[in-house]
Amino acid sequence: QVQLAESGGGLVQAGGSLRLSCATSGRTFSAYDMGWFRQAPGKEREFVATLTWSRRTTYADSVKGRFTISRDNAKNTVYLQMNSLKPEDTAIYYCRRGPDSGGNYYWGQGTQVTVSS
Repeated sequence: QVQLAESGGGLVQAGGSLRLSCATSGRTFSAYDMGWFRQAPGKEREFVATLTWSRRTTYADSVKGRFTISRDNAKNTVYLQMNSLKPEDTAIYYCRRGPDSGGNYYWGQGTQVTVSS
């Protein structure tokens, strides 16, 4: 059974920084792609960043140069370092693992990030 737990969200002023963490279960953490998504009120969930098992990163254009995704395989944890935060970054941020060999994705329950202007 796969479980993901996000933490690190909070309230921050524009221009500030936050680091989100996603702790995952399983002993084969390093074998899977990881990603961060976010959903603002009244909007669809959108892609933020991904980090493959081979350490390749991909970012949404809106966060390039400001956000950094990383992972610590020994701790089964993926991080999202968010710098130069903007009010439009306000959303619930979700961690995702997958796909696995069966094409399945697994999601955390989300952590709230609020950026004040």
